[in-house]
Amino acid sequence: MPAYIGDIVCAGFLFDLDGVVTDTAQVHARAWTRLFDQFFDQRGRGDAPFTPDDYIDHVDGRPRVDGVASFLASRSIEIPRGSPSDDPSQHTVCGLAARKDALFLHELDAHGVDVFPGTIALIERLRGAGTPTALVTASRNADRVLTAAGVAGLFDVRVDGTDVDRLHLAGKPDPATYLEAARRLGLEAGECVVVEDALSGVEAGRRGAFGVVVGVDRTHHADALRKAGADIVVADLSDLEVRFSTA
Repeated sequence: MPAYIGDIVCAGFLFDLDGVVTDTAQVHARAWTRLFDQFFDQRGRGDAPFTPDDYIDHVDGRPRVDGVASFLASRSIEIPRGSPSDDPSQHTVCGLAARKDALFLHELDAHGVDVFPGTIALIERLRGAGTPTALVTASRNADRVLTAAGVAGLFDVRVDGTDVDRLHLAGKPDPATYLEAARRLGLEAGECVVVEDALSGVEAGRRGAFGVVVGVDRTHHADALRKAGADIVVADLSDLEVRFSTA
């Protein structure tokens, strides 16, 4: 059964994870804040602390290593990049990324994760109508997050951080991960809807020429989402008007 947003036929829906399906944005934000608080304490140089705006501007939606590099560049801090095998104790970009992962998993185990009911309701409507869905995320912990949230079987295909590494896909704002998800669904980009809360993800949807880019405004930055390329901005996916036709 075809799905429509306005007059646009939508053959598939591609969802970001953090901040769209699960409320892991808060878990990630706490982990990023702890990471850079510890890093700055070790430096002892009075650097400006990590803020909620930094989360939106530099790390939200990006692979961890890219997020670390982007934030450090915003503070004109240079440290060695290192290699993906660096452990959390190493003073490198990759080492900090590994430390952030450990902090995130600690937060996840300690506090769990909630889902956004409006998103789950929309996905269940889509699945009931036979409209395919995909999850697209930079997280290597997607399976663990989805399992903790009780929604592991909700998507027809999944493109996550392990695929990014295995297939050497560029991270958002490059559209590569979304294009890979559309390919796995057997669809063209123009037939698909991208649903994102991160500026980098919205930009990926725009750059990939997807049929509709929906921005989910959880943090009161609707204008920035529109500027990045969102065609529609909603506070919650319960506000998104999707209709189905049997014709």
